[in-house]
Amino acid sequence: MASMVKGSNLPVSAPAVRCVLRWSGGPGVPDVDASALLLDERGKVRDDHDLVFYNQPGHPSGAVSHDGKRTGAGGVTDTLTVDLSRLEPDVDRVVLAASADGGSFGQVPGLSLTVTDLAGGTVAEFAITDASVETAFVFGELYRRAGAWKFRAVGQGYDSGLSGLATDFGISVDDEPAAAAPPAPPARPAPAPTVRPAPASQAPPAPRPDGTLTPSHLPSGPPATPFVPAPATHLPSGPPEPFRPLRPTPLPGGRPPRV
Repeated sequence: MASMVKGSNLPVSAPAVRCVLRWSGGPGVPDVDASALLLDERGKVRDDHDLVFYNQPGHPSGAVSHDGKRTGAGGVTDTLTVDLSRLEPDVDRVVLAASADGGSFGQVPGLSLTVTDLAGGTVAEFAITDASVETAFVFGELYRRAGAWKFRAVGQGYDSGLSGLATDFGISVDDEPAAAAPPAPPARPAPAPTVRPAPASQAPPAPRPDGTLTPSHLPSGPPATPFVPAPATHLPSGPPEPFRPLRPTPLPGGRPPRV
């Protein structure tokens, strides 16, 4: 069939198709990676799994797969397979795109997209002849119309690579990993609590087991009545009397006791 022009469309009757991106490789030619995005009726992905490419080669539904690159006599190919019959009802279209690594699509010669059925019959062909500084490109899309599928030749480029293309369709892409947070300093041990004796007015010492009070229980300050010593008793003056032993008292029977 004749090559399609940008903006044209045609019906797709095959239940599943292969979308083959082809180019001529060689020195100085950037590496090209094909990808597919599954979009809802808003034109956005439902989650990050709706981007199928070399780092995520299969959709969870099994409807879209990235089959990888091959190099042969006709150049280099990168292939995506889309099973239209297995696409979920809320998938409104499948965008067929690619990114260029190490240069722009203006440096990629012989760039084209061919859509075939699984038996190899050609459904659509679309050659890219006006690429320049783009590092990401949307070649075409498979979309629903009145309960059937159609293919549209798009030919729209981006100069922000795969991340810019993915962001435009609602995917969060981190170009560089976030810097790791510095380790937290080791926790210092909590200081031991300082125990200070409570004032006597707050914590009076307990009495002794025998009930008596310790000196700290006694009232402080001068005693209410000062201590006055008793007057000394005066002894009689003069020389002391001589010592006289006591005479033993006789016991009954007339014999004095032994002293």
